[in-house]
Amino acid sequence: MDAIEAMETCRAMRYLKRDPIPDELLEKVLYAATRASNPGNSQGWAFVVVRDEAQKARINDAVIEGVGFNVDETAAAQDPSGADPVTTRIIEGANHLMQNMRYAPAIVIVGARCIYPPQNPMKELLPSSIYPAAQNLIVAARSLGLGTTFTTFCMQAEPQIREILGIPDDVHLGALIPMGWPEKSFGPLARKPLSDVVHYDTWDPAR
Repeated sequence: MDAIEAMETCRAMRYLKRDPIPDELLEKVLYAATRASNPGNSQGWAFVVVRDEAQKARINDAVIEGVGFNVDETAAAQDPSGADPVTTRIIEGANHLMQNMRYAPAIVIVGARCIYPPQNPMKELLPSSIYPAAQNLIVAARSLGLGTTFTTFCMQAEPQIREILGIPDDVHLGALIPMGWPEKSFGPLARKPLSDVVHYDTWDPAR
């Protein structure tokens, strides 16, 4: 699949089938993640792929406890009138994912070690390692027909996830990505037009 086509149809897939992901496809996705840009080619990434049923269930329980997510309260807070079907759909999808993440064939946690620059490592540079890798992973998964959604659930339950998976303290956690075959269809993304967000040569105060 063309890279642009994968990007423009890469919807967040919060409803996933339980069918397993073949090892060769999972490896392709992880390979793509490690092709991402990173500061100074330091390659400080760390990926933890969770497929064990008991481990996924423990992570799911920890996230539910850490986030304290309530779909009705969250939807009411974001849209008190209940008139926005898009907001309602997103919140319902997030609630479904929260309750069923344990059934995703794989959960990928993306982190990185603070190792750059070598003479004075800076935590501020960690996102420039973690998030390009996570984005590569998500787009590559889409190109292979796999569904994902980017979450930061690992931050809400970090101590528990570290303990469950034995992740050392020097690995900073940035993204938790459930992955599987999607129950719903990929399709065009709803995004602002370029004219709303792009400035050429100087800042346009009208935007």
